[in-house]
Amino acid sequence: MGRGDLIGVEVSTGRVLPEWIDINNHMNVAYYVLAFDQGVDSLWDRFGITDQHIQEMNSSTCAVESHVIYRRELTLDDPFIVTAQILAYDEKRIHQFQRLYHAEEHYLAATAEWMNLHVDLTTRRVAPWPKTIGEDIAKVAAAQGEWPWPREAGRQMKIATPVFSVRAGQDDDA
Repeated sequence: MGRGDLIGVEVSTGRVLPEWIDINNHMNVAYYVLAFDQGVDSLWDRFGITDQHIQEMNSSTCAVESHVIYRRELTLDDPFIVTAQILAYDEKRIHQFQRLYHAEEHYLAATAEWMNLHVDLTTRRVAPWPKTIGEDIAKVAAAQGEWPWPREAGRQMKIATPVFSVRAGQDDDA
């Protein structure tokens, strides 16, 4: 697999740092999330959601849900690439999918699925995208190509035949 076979818009690159290595001698789960989050920030820059925009417009985003799947480990000094794919968006939300690849061997190390909301920071409430941001999201989505829906997107965690399981549908807020 060559770099041209990577799925998604390249949003960030990096290298596994010594402080990211855990007791198992591989990249700790928290740093996969950090690498993905840095990719989100880079994608937001393409939409115009920059530090300057946030300060001047008092407008930003909040992650409301994410799901990370770890497929293959990364180790000290491994270079990586994070790509993003917009799965859907509307006037207030964006559903995106990221892939973290080893930058030299091009294997898929992990994926992250995100749901983000646009927020008016003055009211601390969900609000429609500013016109220019919405237009930039549309441009990026239109230019991203015809990538398929990721098979990992929308996955549910479960054990096929558990020894023990809490009843499905049981209200955990009761």
